Amino acid sequence: MKTFNWKRPLLAASVSLCLTTGLIGCSSGGGDDDVDSGNDRGTGPAALRASQINAPDGKLSARIQTTTGGVPHITADNLESVAFGSGYVQARDNICIIADSIVRARGERAKYYGPGTPINPDDPENQQLPVNIVTDFSYKALGLYEKAQAEFDELSAPSQAMLRGFAAGYNKYLNKTGNDNLPAKCNGGDWVFPITATDVYAYYQLVALYASGDQFTGGPIFLAVPPNTSPAPVPAARVGTASQTSSSFASAEPASINAFNAESLARFARAATPESIGAKTDFNDRGMASNGWGIGSEMTENGKGALLSNPHFPYTGNRRLYQMQINVPGVYNVNGAGLIGVVVPLIGFNENVAWTHTVSKAQHFTLYDLELSPSDPLVYIKDGEPKQIEQRELSINVLLDPAQPPVPFTRTFYFSEYGPMLAGNVINENLPAWGGPFAGRSSALTYRDANTETARLVVDQWLNMGRAANLAQFKKPFEACGSVLWVNTMYADDSGQAFYIDGTSVPQLSRGALQAFQARVNFNPVVAGLFDAGVTLLDGSRSLNDWIEGDCDGRVPYAGAPKLERRDYVQNSNDSYWATNPDALLTGYSPLYGKTNSILSPRTRMGLKMLENPTDPGLSTVAPAGSDGKFTGEEIIKALYSNRAYYAETLLDELLTRCAAIGTNTVTLPNDDDPDTDDSPRTVNRGCSALTNWDGVYDVDSTGAHVFRVFMADYNPTYPAQFSVDFDPANPENTPSTPNAAPSDPAQDPMLASLARGLNRLDQVNIAYDARLGDVQRQQQSAGAKPTGLGGAPAPSGEPIEWHGNQNLEGGFNIVRPDTNLVEDGTRYPRVAPAGTLDNTGDLSSTNNEGWLIAYGTSWHFGLSFGDNGPEGYGLVSYGQSDDAESDHFDDQDQRYSNKNYRTLLYRQADIDNDPNLETETIEATADAQ
Repeated sequence: MKTFNWKRPLLAASVSLCLTTGLIGCSSGGGDDDVDSGNDRGTGPAALRASQINAPDGKLSARIQTTTGGVPHITADNLESVAFGSGYVQARDNICIIADSIVRARGERAKYYGPGTPINPDDPENQQLPVNIVTDFSYKALGLYEKAQAEFDELSAPSQAMLRGFAAGYNKYLNKTGNDNLPAKCNGGDWVFPITATDVYAYYQLVALYASGDQFTGGPIFLAVPPNTSPAPVPAARVGTASQTSSSFASAEPASINAFNAESLARFARAATPESIGAKTDFNDRGMASNGWGIGSEMTENGKGALLSNPHFPYTGNRRLYQMQINVPGVYNVNGAGLIGVVVPLIGFNENVAWTHTVSKAQHFTLYDLELSPSDPLVYIKDGEPKQIEQRELSINVLLDPAQPPVPFTRTFYFSEYGPMLAGNVINENLPAWGGPFAGRSSALTYRDANTETARLVVDQWLNMGRAANLAQFKKPFEACGSVLWVNTMYADDSGQAFYIDGTSVPQLSRGALQAFQARVNFNPVVAGLFDAGVTLLDGSRSLNDWIEGDCDGRVPYAGAPKLERRDYVQNSNDSYWATNPDALLTGYSPLYGKTNSILSPRTRMGLKMLENPTDPGLSTVAPAGSDGKFTGEEIIKALYSNRAYYAETLLDELLTRCAAIGTNTVTLPNDDDPDTDDSPRTVNRGCSALTNWDGVYDVDSTGAHVFRVFMADYNPTYPAQFSVDFDPANPENTPSTPNAAPSDPAQDPMLASLARGLNRLDQVNIAYDARLGDVQRQQQSAGAKPTGLGGAPAPSGEPIEWHGNQNLEGGFNIVRPDTNLVEDGTRYPRVAPAGTLDNTGDLSSTNNEGWLIAYGTSWHFGLSFGDNGPEGYGLVSYGQSDDAESDHFDDQDQRYSNKNYRTLLYRQADIDNDPNLETETIEATADAQ
């Protein structure tokens, strides 16, 4: 099947980049001659020999030293062999996650797990899309596996070698262990099978689209059909013999399961909304976040650099982070963590440099509303000329009866020159379904994705970053049209240099296109609202709005990316690039990189407060940089663990003053029609007493912290309505501020009303106001269970673990929060989740005394500084290295996180050899045995 793409010829591009940059990604196979794959000669690492890339004669060998916490340190003589070790240890600890990720990227979940929750024609009030069918077809439409097959031979020699090695290591572990001896969640599962390098690359295609096309796979791609056309697929045997609008979704053979009725699905599609399919409406929320600091010589004790890495990712599923050290002597030696299934660390450090990432506010795709021909909904008009919408018949296999083979089903999908068509009505309720009116014409929606061609860069980009010894070398992969997909980068090195770049994939639009778009924003409130929600909707009837192809496949090149070098600090906490350092505000970049002159999140302001007042502990007992105001790596991790909250430090005193004014009198609660809230007047004095005794931070022993949380969740500050000091773009870290003056009658005070409603919600679930945070905020892991559709049912593993940290709503920095999903992130494995949550509480469980069940937030995290002997890092993977409930490394680091017992991050060989829990294994394989 041909897949849509807009790439330059890769071979020609690679030749050009090799001549100008000599990057590792340009190296090629062949004999044992030097290949120009280092950075510029004289400024970068030596060029690689083919024997440093590929295992000689296909003989793979890696030494694996596993240290405290289950951290593997993998050493090999070449990149293919070290990747072999990476695949082996990741399978050892997380094979079920990787197996599901491969099945997902191949579009085969329905083949192994069944169709998913079906449309139920007998219950029109409770209908859901069959999730496995929808996502399988959507990934087929994105062409992940087909693109991987078509492009693999065009990848650089290091990329090919490492993907081959990773697959071989995974298969080595699977063959050694056996399918029937795997962890409970995938034990005996036929979806766990030997994989190929192409399978791994197909998964990277998916990873590249996390902040773009993957967001449309839950319905917008599947439901995009022309008027009077059903989205229901049909059995392959019935194609041409039955219409899609009337056939039921059933096997061509006598079926024991009627998965869903096509007419019901067609009705559902016509009435679908973002809410009905569970789609996101705020595309600024990527489901991932982070804090990152790069600290320069002016703010460290020894004048060398320092770094905070603090990703906030899900604790379950395929966006877990996994720590490992990858070492090919003389080539690459990085200790860090990456997404499970990715062969190299994505966040980490080497002898001279360290870097971290935060999820960028930049946009990585553009929507286009097409002007449809009045006579044919499969034709759109561009620059006055008709253009045909392409139709492609795609097929998937669906397990309808576990006792029978899967049944093939087919369906037509639709593509413009930009990419797949989308159902606009399930992206935003103000957008039309295909053929509906928008902007004064019959319209249909499509999109172009800036990350469709970046999966091929994943290995090369991070290998080049990890080989750098200084900032000039670190910049080179970015300068050569490299991409870090959807994350900002913060950097520090042993020379004391700090650096920030939003090196993500951002569409490059002309000045004329940006001017036309601004006019559209001013004229069309739907376009303006979408842009505020992180989506650019362009007029597809004008070629003016096409991307500038340039040298980077339509992406903004390095010269146009926001970046900053400093000797004090750079930072990001998921606001735009604008206030990376308030002393050097960044402006003048494409608006698709994010807003400027805009209010910062309270989390960003909390981070800035710690950086700009490094000796001030706030309400905690921890000065961020100690008494001298100069950071070390260990002081950075302690600053993270101080669990300060911006709103606690700026609003608590005012709230307590108002508590004193109301005393034991009642607060009037306006009727807000909230069924979870008792609107009767009530006293707040006991809640005020709990806040008076609160230490102001979110440690497990803090009492009353949760009272402030439910207050803030209801108060939910809006600007400028609730604050008297306006936002000042020249002082973004401190404004807006200062709540409006209290009313003369304390009973009418809106702050006290929010406190009263929060107390009502705690009463509803029987939580005491003076409870310890550790008694109401806990992490609960799940035991292994087969995927939904195969009888999997969630069950808890062990007792809940007390969990420190806070939420965005209270202006926290060390972010943790519950996850209400019934399956592990990005998978179909069931997980323990709250049976329900109360509104305006930060997902407080509606079950008595259960509290907040944490399953998201601070994950792989560390503080690092460079000393005379190299990097000195301290941190944890807060949920442990393995998702197997029977593993020794399932919850060992969870307990350490609960106790703030961070590890020393081992890097030097002597330290690894001296680890008291060291285990060493050498693994080998040959090409024939892979």
